[in-house]
Amino acid sequence: MIDEREREDQSELYEHYRFVVDKGQSAERIDRFLTAKIANVSRTKVQYAAEAGNILVNEKRVKPSYKVKPGDEISVLLTYPPREDEIIPEDIPLNIVFEDDDIVVINKEAGMVVHPAYGNYTGTLINALYFRYKDLPLFQKGELRPGLVHRIDKDTSGIMVVAKHELALNRLARQFYEHSIDRHYVALVWGTLKNNEGTIRGHIGRSPNDRKIMAVFEDGSQGKHAVTHYRILEHYIYVSLVDCWLETGRTHQIRAHFKHIGHPLFNDSAYGGDRILKGTPFSKYRQFVENCFNICPRQALHARSLAFDHPIRGQRMYFEAPLPNDMAQLIDRWKEYAHQQAKNTL
Repeated sequence: MIDEREREDQSELYEHYRFVVDKGQSAERIDRFLTAKIANVSRTKVQYAAEAGNILVNEKRVKPSYKVKPGDEISVLLTYPPREDEIIPEDIPLNIVFEDDDIVVINKEAGMVVHPAYGNYTGTLINALYFRYKDLPLFQKGELRPGLVHRIDKDTSGIMVVAKHELALNRLARQFYEHSIDRHYVALVWGTLKNNEGTIRGHIGRSPNDRKIMAVFEDGSQGKHAVTHYRILEHYIYVSLVDCWLETGRTHQIRAHFKHIGHPLFNDSAYGGDRILKGTPFSKYRQFVENCFNICPRQALHARSLAFDHPIRGQRMYFEAPLPNDMAQLIDRWKEYAHQQAKNTL
């Protein structure tokens, strides 16, 4: 059997497997077959994946009872398996935008880590979800990332969707995998882009010089395919307000892509945006920028909107989160600065 496993980027929380069944394989239910072949996965999880349409045999969806045959090409999309880490439920307030029996849509504040990892085992969104939904089966299984099909960075604010049961989780994962989710971000970047709208392409992978950040590889020799579309909303002389929407969802995608084209996000310390990159040498300007850094002490990036098909009812849903206070104040400061500079040139 050929076993080709593709773990999607950490920003998309699912795993993709491909198998070609051996010539000597006897007839066996596909749920049993996959449970034996994939580590740390239960038969129930496989059955939920099949019900959601996430198991294909020869490019056709199959039921858990399908009997595998020699030569079958199997494609499986699974949400992340349980881990041994213990999650501590914590009563942390969440900004709930929408909720029903199947999903919850959250406006995440900047500074909150989405799921526990090295250095952040408490105070995360998952700790809060474990407390809030402790009576739901999905949050009683000891999984490290229950309900998650995507994430946003600690210091990025904005809209996220979380599933409340296995079927919703699998169906949302399929939409993210097929890129049918629409996600828009607002970013303040250094400089004036040459074109009012465009597309940034370039594979994204771990930087060979610093494993904590991502790098862009234009030749595709490393990393994974990544595409970011953008449109300029406003120019403020030395910075630009940008609307970004993602065709793919890689870790730090927007941050790495704009760094790659020479326009790092404002105050993005990981990608060089936390110093003055454009402007005048005057001390008054330097003080203005320093004040702006203090107003928004993080990368100026906000997940503004999210659109997807409801995983159970099927209708298209759209959610939008207004700019948080720090970014709203930051943009107002730059607007006023640009206005004053325009007046001084008259």
